[in-house]
Formats: sequence, C-alpha cells, structure tokens
Amino acid sequence: MAPALSVTGLRKAYGSVHALRGVDLEIGTGELFGLLGPNGAGKSTLVKIACGLVRPSDGAVEVCGSPAGSPGAQASLGYLAELFRFPDWCTADELLELHQELTGSTGGRSERRELLDLVELGHVPDRRVGAMSKGMQQRLGLAQSLIGSPRLLLLDEPTSALDPAGRHTVRALLERLRERGVSVLLNSHLLSEVELVCDRVAIINGGSVVAAGTPAQLSRPGGVEVETAAGWRTFADARRDDAPRLVRELIAAGEDVYGVRVLTSSLEDAYLEAVGRAPAAPQDEAREAGAPA
Repeated sequence: MAPALSVTGLRKAYGSVHALRGVDLEIGTGELFGLLGPNGAGKSTLVKIACGLVRPSDGAVEVCGSPAGSPGAQASLGYLAELFRFPDWCTADELLELHQELTGSTGGRSERRELLDLVELGHVPDRRVGAMSKGMQQRLGLAQSLIGSPRLLLLDEPTSALDPAGRHTVRALLERLRERGVSVLLNSHLLSEVELVCDRVAIINGGSVVAAGTPAQLSRPGGVEVETAAGWRTFADARRDDAPRLVRELIAAGEDVYGVRVLTSSLEDAYLEAVGRAPAAPQDEAREAGAPA
C-alpha cells in the first residue's frame, strides 16, 4: 500500500523567497505525524501543496499514491484549515450535507449522524453554527474533514480554540482514527499536544526539515537527581543506568536516600534547539554535578 503522504525534494519559491528548500518526508498508514516550526517556516505552504492549492517549484508530492491535486488525491484526503469559517445560518446537519454534496459522498444521513457523534455533537444536529461556541465549531470542522472516509487528514491547528476537555476529546478522536488506519498530518503550535498524540514529528525551519523522529528520539538525557536529607542533588552527566550506582555510593557515604528521578529534555527543548532558539538551562542542570540542591 502506498504511503498516505509522500514528499520528495519539495521546493517552492515565490520570486526570490524560498518557502521550501528540498523537503522530504513520508507518512505511513494510520500514522499521526506532527509538523512543527515557527511562523514562516514553510508548514502552511507544504500543506497547501498537499491539498493541491499551490503548485510546487520542484519535487513531488503524492497522496495515497496519486499526485497532489489530482482527483485520486482529492478523494483520499480531508482538510481543516486553521482560519475556517462556516455560514452562521447553517445547522450542523446542513453543513455536513453540503460538504457531502461537494465531495460526492453517498454516506447520507447515517454518515452525518456518525460523524457528529464522533466529535460529541450528536445532540445538536439542528443547532446553527452562529449559536455554537468556538470549540463546538472546531469540532464541527473536524467532522466535515472526515466526510467521505478519507485515508489522510491534514489538520491545521485543530485544537487552537478548545479548552482542556475539548483537546482531550480531539486526542481521543485521533487515536480512534489511527485504529481505523486513517493517517493524520497535524500542524500545531501546541507542542504538549503533539508530544502526547503523535507517533513521529518533523521540525521545519527556513523551508528545510531540521529535525525528525519520534518525540522520545528528539528528547535527550538531562541527568539524574537524587533526594537526600540535604535536599535534591543533581548529577548532570549521569544517565538512567547510572542511577543504581549513584544510590549505592550515596548510601555507602552515609547519606539517606528518599527518591530518584531521571531527567530528560522535552519536545519543547528539542524544538527550540532545532530552530536556533536554545532553551534556557533548567535550574537543576545549572548546578554543579553532585552539588547539594
């Protein structure tokens, strides 16, 4: 089976401005893929090319084996823009019915009901968009992106208008979609959300991929802390495997040990480093190795 999204040597220039400089990435079936980067990094350009809205200057993009923008690619993807707007007078059910007509979906009423239930709007099919909260409208947008059972979803900041409960609902939805084999390209500034839900991440800066891998791979060891009677002691160069030895040595030296924790950098730290904005060193790591807290 062809990858859900295949990007090879993708370049896009607007005159002298190079939005993308040879991007390569691939999203497999059922994979949740996070796309990160500062404003102007090229993320939106990549998504628009995948949607067929923008032509690349060079390189190739395929959606489920079909060239981006072709009828086969369009039939295989769903899209939710960050700044979407639905008619205020439209009800939730009417909006989904309209998009069924636009996409050629034959799912009818049963598809609309299933999608509204999926985003927890099944109790308000007749509520007008203008009477919905921003969070409800965001979830309705997710429902419309799923019309026609696409194999690939392109989601641009899908949790930006949601409260913590709403973000939890979307995370649960994305996990259910993964179980169904639906792939997702998630463009988001909420690094904590990406870290929680995405299988892999690519960080784009200046039109190039500057880091890629799983959230765990992009993180790195940050030392070991041991709690003693004198407080927390930090061993900045230590790793997880060093923890038992450190505890034994402290006990042999007459110290009482109350706790141990292994420190790692976060996805946010990896992101800031990748885009050239080094994170501030945590207070614990700034201490001299082995010095009392």
